Amino acid sequence: MKQFFFATAALATLCATPLAARPMTAADMHMMHRLADPAVSRDGRSAVLSLSTTDMTAGKRSTDLYSLDLTRPGAMPVRLTTTPGENEGSPAFALDGRSIYYLSSKSGTSQVWRMARGGKPVEVTRSKIDVNGFIISPDGAKLLVYADVGAGCNLAGCPKKTAAVGSGRVYENTGFIRHWDTWATPGEFSRLFAIDLASGKTTPLTSTLTGHAPGKPFGGNEELAWAPDSRSVFFTMRAADAVEPRSTNLDIWQVRLDGSAPVNLTAGNLATDALPNPSPDGRFLAYVAMDRPGYEADRQEIRLRDLATGETRQIADNWDRSVGEMTWAPDGRSLIVGADDTLEHPLFRIDIASGAVTRLTPEGHTGNAHPMADGSIVYTSNSILAPDELYRTDASGHTTQLTAVNRDLLAQLDPVTVDRFNFTGANNDRVWGIKVKPVRNSTLPIAFVVHGGPQGSFGNGWSYRWNPRVFASAGYGVVSVDFHGSTGYGQGFTDAIRNNWGGWPLEDLKRGLAFATGTDPQLQANNACALGASYGGYMMNWIEGHWADRFRCIVQHDGVFDARAMAYETEELWFDEWEHGGHAYYEDPAAFEKWNPVNAVAGWSTPQLVITSERDFRIPYTQGLAAYTALQRKGIPSRLLEFPDESHWVLKPKNSIQWYGEVLGWMSRWTRPTAR
Repeated sequence: MKQFFFATAALATLCATPLAARPMTAADMHMMHRLADPAVSRDGRSAVLSLSTTDMTAGKRSTDLYSLDLTRPGAMPVRLTTTPGENEGSPAFALDGRSIYYLSSKSGTSQVWRMARGGKPVEVTRSKIDVNGFIISPDGAKLLVYADVGAGCNLAGCPKKTAAVGSGRVYENTGFIRHWDTWATPGEFSRLFAIDLASGKTTPLTSTLTGHAPGKPFGGNEELAWAPDSRSVFFTMRAADAVEPRSTNLDIWQVRLDGSAPVNLTAGNLATDALPNPSPDGRFLAYVAMDRPGYEADRQEIRLRDLATGETRQIADNWDRSVGEMTWAPDGRSLIVGADDTLEHPLFRIDIASGAVTRLTPEGHTGNAHPMADGSIVYTSNSILAPDELYRTDASGHTTQLTAVNRDLLAQLDPVTVDRFNFTGANNDRVWGIKVKPVRNSTLPIAFVVHGGPQGSFGNGWSYRWNPRVFASAGYGVVSVDFHGSTGYGQGFTDAIRNNWGGWPLEDLKRGLAFATGTDPQLQANNACALGASYGGYMMNWIEGHWADRFRCIVQHDGVFDARAMAYETEELWFDEWEHGGHAYYEDPAAFEKWNPVNAVAGWSTPQLVITSERDFRIPYTQGLAAYTALQRKGIPSRLLEFPDESHWVLKPKNSIQWYGEVLGWMSRWTRPTAR
């Protein structure tokens, strides 16, 4: 592991060379080109990727497709598509490698298009409704597509409905009535269809099931897979019934294209089963599984199912990391997986026969892995210093950066340094943290950032929401701590936050900030502002009543204020109930009240900026309004920022820039950072 940390230190030193001209702003962050969806041809000679650009005047992003010659070092991406006002994305190579399929809304709805090399785009699907995604079959003859389809509808559309009496939606004994940022339409689900490319024949695959495939709100192609013989499809689904809001029981199903009913392959496991990946020879199905029902952050273990016998075994069972993404190596002897690991998210190779684990990539947050026949892997990687670029690591471990789509903008910006630290935290466990600072000789006020989840990490990754480089560029020393409950340190460390929300995590935060300020004289120990969203927002409210004298100001975004109200207002009940012992509030109110911020409002005193959004159904905006009311009622300096058109995350460019303006303005009001 040491070489990876040395590499990071060297990178930070290189970026510290004073070549840039100005601090990075939130507007700079949004003007970065966003590289995504890389597809690589089977021969490994070319790639197609999507790049988005931002029109700040219109407040919108547009996405086009670009090709990249992987045989030519230093090759630049070449634009393939450009449709003003529309987006093209999700590219995939056809079997012949000389044409691509992709999604575009240029015809008025999102459809699958095909474009041969040097040719014109041709619309492949002509559905009456939006196609949300697709996968090409291994034989190249079929498409697996998915779309949100209402009751009695299909890709051709819906029968005419009798005019409704009113605008009300009626729910009874159903799954989610609202989820993340969207109210559910009764009877509408994400459905799978197989389309024969030669005849156009469309076969519904999941019309007999009640549930979303892929899942909502974030499921995509990673939850779907063709069998290598192109005769069946694997998919992940959770039943959309009255139990859905408190169930993590996702199952993997197989459905054949011959019209037979879907078969549940993992019915015996009442916890999560996901990421179906059939082996190249079609003999095995690799997937991830959790052991504990109701726990969304349980360790995702690798399991291997013999598709002929049904026999299932665990792979790399002694490796205490949770697999987040997975794909087979072309020879079928190993799996390439991604997992959080001590402030990083690298790729690993898992040997099928022995279960041996080998780390493949250096520092950064990797994804979109494409293993090649020659043993190399093409993938994306980002870090605190820069957003995603395309990389290739060869069989010997040598890594080459293939794109530099933000090189010119990054070259204009002042550098920052990234340093890791560790200390003895709660329970005498080793706890890790990270510091991000501008390159200057003066001392710095502190932005003490607490991550959400709580099962997550503020590690070495780029973010278009909470971006450490923006805070550092504004003149702050950014300090974050991966407290008990964080990921990348083993499942026991992640589990330790259950029934412990305000206990060990707060102790870790106290010790971590004391360690950082005690070992870094550049940090102004008595001039700090604390910030956090989601669980981090909860912690801001908890700090108000239990560590209020430590900070000059607080920024609380979408945080839990009243655990009792939260237990009845949130949508994914499994999360809130698991975190407080596995019971509903009325079954064990003491478990919720033990860590309830509302019970300590009498001790609140620190100036607080409250941020909330009306479309946040995870932690409803009423929690933010209640916190603001408490602050105002007590006469504590406070400010409310409320977005009518955002959810748990602030994503629209103009809204995000307003968010940073309010946050940095509030922090400056109380900490007064000096300009460069």
